[in-house]
Amino acid sequence: MTMTDWLQLRERPTLVVGAGGLGGAAAQALALAGARVLLADVDPEALETVRLRTKESGAEINTVQADLRTAPACRSLVGEAVSLLGGLDVFLHAVGRNVRKPVVELDDDDWESVVNLNLSTAYWTGQAVGRTMVARGYGRMVFCSSVSGLLAHPNHAPYAATKGGLNQLLRVMAREWAPHGVTVNGVAPGYIETGLTREYLDRDGNREKLQSLVPAGRLGRPAEVADAITFLASDRAAFVTGQVLYIDGGRTLV
Repeated sequence: MTMTDWLQLRERPTLVVGAGGLGGAAAQALALAGARVLLADVDPEALETVRLRTKESGAEINTVQADLRTAPACRSLVGEAVSLLGGLDVFLHAVGRNVRKPVVELDDDDWESVVNLNLSTAYWTGQAVGRTMVARGYGRMVFCSSVSGLLAHPNHAPYAATKGGLNQLLRVMAREWAPHGVTVNGVAPGYIETGLTREYLDRDGNREKLQSLVPAGRLGRPAEVADAITFLASDRAAFVTGQVLYIDGGRTLV
């Protein structure tokens, strides 16, 4: 038995929203484990990058361009995924952005745009996916949170608030849907180097500052988060629900 067979993800219809560093890495990992992946993002170039990278690694994914910043768009995407995939067994929400400003310098758009993208899209897509999975009596849902949902980082107010809210949202979903065979969990990465964070890490000594806060002495890699997501999406995690798994090299220990 291979590792991918052990995970029992083969042919599982899977929707991943967010083709950025973590979402793209997870979509590739799930496809390599045998899942039938539909990847959605607003950026067609990001989608094509992940599609080609996955193909080069020996797997296939399908992509769809979607702007999820409204409730109807989120529900429409879930309906499209169910139609294209013939159902939905696995769902990953990996959409988010940060605005690094002190609280007193934030304007209303800073707050509203981050809350909408990070938290509201998780609720809208999660609700629609949950309805489908509950009706089928099976499902694996994973949301990308952050150590910022636990730690009080300066200049992270909207981001931290949305990740803390996401942690509680997924716990309530898990509590309500556990009797129906649906698990809902989160992964909370620490400092991960991705294409989206590299510019920030490369200036003002930010990489070195962050590395000094991590007991493991280094930044994480997207594949390390993707591995945890793949486990939570698999049948091997059937009795794990309502949990937030910190993938942080020990950052939350100090």
